[in-house]
Amino acid sequence: MKNNTELQYNGLLNTPNLWASSVIFNLKQFQLEKQQFSFQDSSNFKEIRLGKRVEEFLSFQFTHSDDIDIISKNLQIKKEKITIGELDFLLKNKSKYIHLEVVYKFYLYDPNINSNNSLKHWIGPNRKDTLSFKLNKLKEKQLPLLYSNQCKAALKNLKLDIEQIDQLVCYKAQLFLPFDKSAIDIEPLNKACIIGFYLSYSNIETLKSYQFFIPEKLDWLVIPHHKVDWMSFNEIKIQLSNFINEEYSPMVWLKSPNDKLLKCFITFW
Repeated sequence: MKNNTELQYNGLLNTPNLWASSVIFNLKQFQLEKQQFSFQDSSNFKEIRLGKRVEEFLSFQFTHSDDIDIISKNLQIKKEKITIGELDFLLKNKSKYIHLEVVYKFYLYDPNINSNNSLKHWIGPNRKDTLSFKLNKLKEKQLPLLYSNQCKAALKNLKLDIEQIDQLVCYKAQLFLPFDKSAIDIEPLNKACIIGFYLSYSNIETLKSYQFFIPEKLDWLVIPHHKVDWMSFNEIKIQLSNFINEEYSPMVWLKSPNDKLLKCFITFW
């Protein structure tokens, strides 16, 4: 399965918001329309980075929506010719104006992190990304950019009144719990975001009865399906060891002996 764009798009639409309402940092979530529109030409989606591909899909979705008009996307805000940030989307939703910041992440719950703040237990597969860091960046840097003097000038050029702009986030994520620990309370996050589990490569023998498939990064968005080239445990173990030696935690799809499909990360840690 290579560059299966429509399945990526469908995966995005079926990924829930990471939280409801504005229960985290008072960040209000945007409710994305789930209607799937047909592609005329999937080659129009050229971005190879997953986050940017998600923005392409959202742009496509907004363009086909009857209620939403895109005023600007990736609007760069500059100070003395130096870019200090950008606004992902400026939208008009019926009569309302929206500044929308877009985030799509994959987080693993690490119970060994010493913190009473449940949000700090969520980390990226390679331990280089954290939920708490991104939330703070949104709250302290990305959203306040709208109110900077430099942004006010850009909004004036677009004939927008800053007082009429509401700020929302489209923060979607796939969450993975430790293997055999499905009873973890993840509030205030959305339980529907729990997609699978993760397992350290040191315990890979636990999965020897499964068949495996390693999706490309863009296909991390995709809901697992049967029409891929499945590999045996012995075949995949060699490939996985190469990732692990590079301290990279790949996503894998698993097919159980009874044909149940699962998503998981095999971690180097």
